[in-house]
Amino acid sequence: MSRIQTVFDQLKQQGRKALIPFITAGDPHPQATVSMMKALVEGGADMLELGVPFSDPMADGPTIQRASERALKHHVSLRHVLEMVAEFRATNTTTPVVLMGYGNPIEAMGWETFAKRCAEVGVDGALTVDFPPEESGEAFQHLARHGIDPIFLLAPTSAPERVDAVVAAARGFIYYVSLRGVTGAANLDLAEVAAKVAAIRGKTSLPVGVGFGVRDAETAKAVANIADAVVVGSRMVQEIEKSDEKNVAANLARLTRELRAAMDSINR
Repeated sequence: MSRIQTVFDQLKQQGRKALIPFITAGDPHPQATVSMMKALVEGGADMLELGVPFSDPMADGPTIQRASERALKHHVSLRHVLEMVAEFRATNTTTPVVLMGYGNPIEAMGWETFAKRCAEVGVDGALTVDFPPEESGEAFQHLARHGIDPIFLLAPTSAPERVDAVVAAARGFIYYVSLRGVTGAANLDLAEVAAKVAAIRGKTSLPVGVGFGVRDAETAKAVANIADAVVVGSRMVQEIEKSDEKNVAANLARLTRELRAAMDSINR
């Protein structure tokens, strides 16, 4: 059983929902990433989404774009990101890690090499924003051979045929984009999210995570009432931006505890 499935099964037994914070590897500098990953887990994260820096992050809003720019100034590559996961795994063998990024860095490395290296260092899933299921069959066969879960996005505008294709190809969980636009956008329509998540659940037994619009503890709690997982990205990166080197890990842990407490309060 994969780490991702294990975590979701454990949380379901506890009546709780998964908290999945996102940070960009190498932001604000490479030496901080592993300590921030550990801080997020200490704060209550159930799974980590680690962004692979890319020069043209088309799905990301200005906040996460700036995170990629900061990481790229330190020349952080996909190879470096995998090394960071290996370092994290030296002390944490249970928290799932999902890489989120774009196809070019993986294409440059080669899918077979990428999948093999992911398995070696302890990556559990890969979400490649610009690789829809219709175009990723051969690429994701490499992931499957090495036990890496391919994770796909669904959006409010996804046609029924796309939903069916994602349900057939996805493993681990399905990531529902809660709004139209890029990461960090506002105007989250909870009623629409609830309806879409229910429709997806009608077609799959996989957990459904929701992200792209969770900005605070109140929103995290509301989304936890709807979905199996809450993904928080831009708000985490904003915390990194306003922190300094000495307190960034502690600030991320504090924010994660606030989100975790709000999500857990729905069962009290």
